Amino acid sequence: MELNAGPYLVTGATGFVGSAVVRALVERGADVRVLARPGSDRRNLAGLEVTVCEGDLMRPDTLRSALDGCEGLFHVAADYRLWTRDPEAMFSVNVDGSRAILQAAHQSGVKRAVYTSSVAVLGIDPSGTPSDERTPVGFADMIGVYKQSKYRAEEAVNEVIRETGFDCVIVNPSTPIGPRDIKPTPTGRLVVEAATGRMPAYVDTGLNIAHVDDVAAGHLLAYEKGKIGRRYILGGDDMTLRDILHTVAGIAGVKPPIMQIPRGPIYPIAWAAEMWCSLTGNGEPFATVDGLKMSKKKMFFSSGRAESELGYRHRPGEDALRDAVIWFRENGYLSRP
Repeated sequence: MELNAGPYLVTGATGFVGSAVVRALVERGADVRVLARPGSDRRNLAGLEVTVCEGDLMRPDTLRSALDGCEGLFHVAADYRLWTRDPEAMFSVNVDGSRAILQAAHQSGVKRAVYTSSVAVLGIDPSGTPSDERTPVGFADMIGVYKQSKYRAEEAVNEVIRETGFDCVIVNPSTPIGPRDIKPTPTGRLVVEAATGRMPAYVDTGLNIAHVDDVAAGHLLAYEKGKIGRRYILGGDDMTLRDILHTVAGIAGVKPPIMQIPRGPIYPIAWAAEMWCSLTGNGEPFATVDGLKMSKKKMFFSSGRAESELGYRHRPGEDALRDAVIWFRENGYLSRP
């Protein structure tokens, strides 16, 4: 489907991936609307010519007004945390919110939508071979509330497609890295810690590192060339955690971690950190029990389908890490205690 002038609505536009999608659309000359909650941090929208529609995924009336007259929808919004005090709230936003906005888009006459899922819902090959969209997986394989909620959300999206025939394409970003990670995301926090030399050790695991701007470009390609109801992994380079941390340390000019440690001794620390955050209500634990469980397998993925069907391309993972470190440094994250 041709990506024309629009207008297009982007949810999650104040966040990391969502703002990158907004920028990609603006650069294409599209008329962009963004759904933003009242009082939300809108630094990522500074300087962009967009129309802000205040609303909330859990308020259907605000969705319909934001979607009125829209050509397309990019539903990027999600509650992305590896730990939460309120699992029901995460399920509500990720599952019910996704269903609500796709139904509203269908009822509003939107021609096509791109739903941002995650590789978190895909199967992991225990041998370490890169997984793809067809690697076997079930709900029982989902570790933690975030993965579980995104798995159910993708099921809800497919239900809407089956029941209404709504034209929706699904993209599964791997681990986006790059500029404007203002929160930052869990992976962004890892980069900050490594870039400030506060990561003395690491566990044996791996991630697929993708530049956030490549992921955003993949969203537009999915809108233009994707098949209804089909998944597309938007990834980058497979890197071990050791290589990620050493690359970040080299870019930042700090000492890299020198020791690989087993997970066992970290579990009590993660459990205690979660308990402290639960009791005090302050922040999020840097180490989580679910995160340790997930790290038992290398989360390597192939973007082969997106490359062959969409024309998706990605730059080296080192470039993504470099752009992230530069942005974090320029915005004061590396000088914080």
